[in-house]
Amino acid sequence: MTDTLRTAEAAVPEAPSDSSQSPRQLKRSIGIVGGTLLTLSCVTPASTLFVVVPDLFGTLGTATALTIAIGSVLCIAVAFCYSELGTLIPSAGGEYAMVSTLAGRLAGWLVFVLSLLVVMIVPPVIAMGTADYLTPIVHLNPSMTGAGVMLLATLAGLLDLRANAWITGVFLVLEVIAAGVVALLGFTHSHRGLGSLTSMQVAGTGGHTDTVTAMLVVSGLAIALFVTQGFSTAVYLSEELENPRRNVARTVLATLAISTVIILVPVVAITMGASDLSELTGGDISSMVTAWSNSAVGTFVSLCVALAIINAGIVMVIQNSRVLFASARDKAWPTPVNTLFSKLGRFGSPWVATLAVGIPGATLCFVDLDTLYGVTGVSVTGMYLLVAVAALLSRRGQHRHTHAWRMPLWPAMPILLIAVLAYILTQQETTYLLWTGGIVAAATLYWALYLRPRRETRWLISIPEN
Repeated sequence: MTDTLRTAEAAVPEAPSDSSQSPRQLKRSIGIVGGTLLTLSCVTPASTLFVVVPDLFGTLGTATALTIAIGSVLCIAVAFCYSELGTLIPSAGGEYAMVSTLAGRLAGWLVFVLSLLVVMIVPPVIAMGTADYLTPIVHLNPSMTGAGVMLLATLAGLLDLRANAWITGVFLVLEVIAAGVVALLGFTHSHRGLGSLTSMQVAGTGGHTDTVTAMLVVSGLAIALFVTQGFSTAVYLSEELENPRRNVARTVLATLAISTVIILVPVVAITMGASDLSELTGGDISSMVTAWSNSAVGTFVSLCVALAIINAGIVMVIQNSRVLFASARDKAWPTPVNTLFSKLGRFGSPWVATLAVGIPGATLCFVDLDTLYGVTGVSVTGMYLLVAVAALLSRRGQHRHTHAWRMPLWPAMPILLIAVLAYILTQQETTYLLWTGGIVAAATLYWALYLRPRRETRWLISIPEN
């Protein structure tokens, strides 16, 4: 248990005979604009709106917008934690590098496992929604289409990061336009007033109207946190951002603000514009758009969403490959695996790690969607909880005087966040808690049997120079 409290040792090359023995570093090639485009694309607001939010409508009805708004407020505190820790510990390892350095190596390993669950599950969850939005043109199998999107994203992820920033930027414009069209149509076809946003109603079986309880809202917060989760991508890109001490915090906070507006405004419009409670609970946004306008507009919006999903897949594969690359550089695996995952291709991208993320992601497209949602919600909440713990410890010892962006209202902010997130975890379904807990238990066993006995040569967190 002492490893939980001990600060992680930085990875120091053992008497290198040449520069090739030192930890590999990614090159700094993007500024705040490119970083924000990539990060916003990872949040992928339009695909989240059209793929994830309909499930919230199905369980929360008119309380969906309220739940997302509460989740976004909680994410402000989370973003503060990420901004401070991301500028204090600018590493492609993201959460695990921050938590390992500040809260100990075991805590860092557990947050790595949770983040790995998130980064492996979220892309196929989003990708499987592609088929629904290609329906106006062609009918496709959701799982097969999702797998194809994941493989396409994997190929794009092998390219230069700067090129991907421009590709994803173009797609991002299209998805913002789609979200704007939905918001405009919803508001101009309103069937109910702003009071409906707090009416707490959902369509039940047999045409009855059910009340959305406070406990249902709390339970839904795990998915609501997932809705804007991608703002953390800025931390994963901190090794490739120019002037990370300044640009990481700016990118995190700007991305959260922009993505919240892009997602929440259309949700409010849809809630007000749905013809009745049954239509809102059904969550078929494409049908609503067609009813509000015509089939041509509905097809345009659907195609924009399909492109947004592909865009999200590209950026998520980029992000996730950096996590595996950093874990190999920090010697989390047996030597042959570390060697493979740390290889960089001709474009400077970690190509083996990219394949290791994309191909399993394609296979996850054939897993039950509800299970993927549930495990992701628990994993995101647990990951945020550990990041908040690290933020609570970010101003002790040598880190007290390190130049970094500092959050306001510390330590009250992380303490409150820890309490709220712990409570949200207790309200999740037992099945999803058991699935996630079982994976974490297996990871802890790997730590106990492999990493901890080799603490001098394994799981050595390296923090690149600015």
